[in-house]
Amino acid sequence: MAASAGIDTLPIAADLQDVLLRWQKWLSNEKRASPRTLESYRFDVFNLLKFLSGYRGGQIKLAVLGDLTLTDFRAWLANCAEENLEAASRARAIAGVRNFFHWLDRMGILRNEAIDLLKSPKTPRRLPRPISEGSALDIVELAKNDSAKPWIGLRDEALFTLLYGAGLRISEALGLKHSDLAQKDRIVVKGKGNKQRQVPLMPIIQESLRHYIKACPYPSSSKSAVFLGSRGEALNPGVAQRQLRQLRRDLGLSDSVTPHALRHSFATHMLASGADLRSLQELLGHSSLSTTQLYTKIESSRLSETYRLTHPRAKGK
Repeated sequence: MAASAGIDTLPIAADLQDVLLRWQKWLSNEKRASPRTLESYRFDVFNLLKFLSGYRGGQIKLAVLGDLTLTDFRAWLANCAEENLEAASRARAIAGVRNFFHWLDRMGILRNEAIDLLKSPKTPRRLPRPISEGSALDIVELAKNDSAKPWIGLRDEALFTLLYGAGLRISEALGLKHSDLAQKDRIVVKGKGNKQRQVPLMPIIQESLRHYIKACPYPSSSKSAVFLGSRGEALNPGVAQRQLRQLRRDLGLSDSVTPHALRHSFATHMLASGADLRSLQELLGHSSLSTTQLYTKIESSRLSETYRLTHPRAKGK
């Protein structure tokens, strides 16, 4: 944490430094938090400690965290607002700090119930931005021809076909091992919180994966990653994102077309084809049905726009 967030510049007592390191190891090794989540949580806790160093003064000891009141937490949140952190960023900051305090409680280190009394600012939920079916198919088709190395083109085709055809998160797809492909018509996916789910594969996805794996020049084992980089290492998400950026430029598509947009498109197109919400929730690995219900709003807005543009009674209004 010291290296990434500059926490070594703050007057932090040794006991607090120790638990901060233990918490980070827990997040990384046991919780298996993504690098982005880990860095966000580090920043959020650092932000609180930075505030406390000026608000309370003196060295910040572990006991100080146990004595914080709801008023103290509200003062920190108000300071975040003064630093022009938007509501969404403040809500995320509360989540990061709350995670740290909950871990302290579970480890029997200290308990502070005030953090759970702090209300997150209301944030408008932005609707996901799917792309059209035609654009998704264009991306998949162009991907296989977009590399000097044919096997890499087949890799990109298989990856983007999987994201759009099965609704996986990019982290889920790149986390797949060959053992997860043991069944021909479905895969085992490890989603958020290490929750596993089985996702069926359409024949076109099976075929795309098969062609890529056959062409891949590197040896595989049950524990090796399915998607590999040019040197045989597990494919970095940044490489996949860069590949899609180039494809969307070539096709003249919006900057909103990202790997995650392919997942959104899967969900939206499934719903439009008659999929029920519960089944879609299972396929996407959402822990809450309310998250899946966002896609009903997309369909509603698309229907309204279609009506406005095409219905005779709506024209001219």
